[in-house]
Amino acid sequence: MAPGARIPPETAEGVVRVAADTWPEAGPEIVFHSQCFLSDGHFAGSDEVRAAAFLEVANDERFDALWFAHGGYGAGRLTELVVPRLNEAARRKSYLGYSDAGSLLGALYARGFPNVAHGPMPRDLTRENGPTAIRRALKWLVERSPESLEPSIPAGAPTAAFNIVILSHLLGTPWLPDLTGHVLMLEDVSEHMYRIDRCLLQLTSNAQIRGAAGIRLGRIAAVPPNDPDFGLSEEEVVRYWCERSGVPYLGRADIGHDADNKVVPFGPAP
Repeated sequence: MAPGARIPPETAEGVVRVAADTWPEAGPEIVFHSQCFLSDGHFAGSDEVRAAAFLEVANDERFDALWFAHGGYGAGRLTELVVPRLNEAARRKSYLGYSDAGSLLGALYARGFPNVAHGPMPRDLTRENGPTAIRRALKWLVERSPESLEPSIPAGAPTAAFNIVILSHLLGTPWLPDLTGHVLMLEDVSEHMYRIDRCLLQLTSNAQIRGAAGIRLGRIAAVPPNDPDFGLSEEEVVRYWCERSGVPYLGRADIGHDADNKVVPFGPAP
């Protein structure tokens, strides 16, 4: 289902073809909910329609996973509408997405859902080398392939990954998961560097974030120009706030809004 923006039907058809090419025999059945193709202003349907689609798929034991189709603002509007209404079938499912979908992923992880991960979505098919991202996501959902994982993930150590702005918006809400002891991987897109700096100030001032095992920085893409120039690169910004707050800076992470985006499970990697 699409918690934010819609996807075109041809993108859904392309994803199904990638799956068929990857598993010529007995591959996964991918079902795109009709809600994915709706349009209501910015969103793929109203809040009520999108929430109903989420619950219909999540609470149905016939489905093994709920794969977010598209990011884009909107997932956070659904959290209070869906999380309290999820059943045991929903708890057993896998959930995969990133960007604004991190609002829901974080809320699910905060409620003890064990199979939540940050990773590619069907919308990524439209990126350069998009089929590679789709195969990576499906290999994770279907086979838990270790080749899909972000390569720096430490064995047995808990991890989590978020869009920087989305994680900063979870602070102070009941949907922020306990990230104590986690390797926290962060990425973002289309944000001014001063806004990235502002979010890192907020994040690293939070006591729970200060309890993380450390921060890894993914890609910060498509940074708009600023006049005057901010004067620091994305890594210099993150290093500054890590040093100031006492959170270890652990280096770079292979995640971001691109086809190279790797899978990061919430919690210890299986």
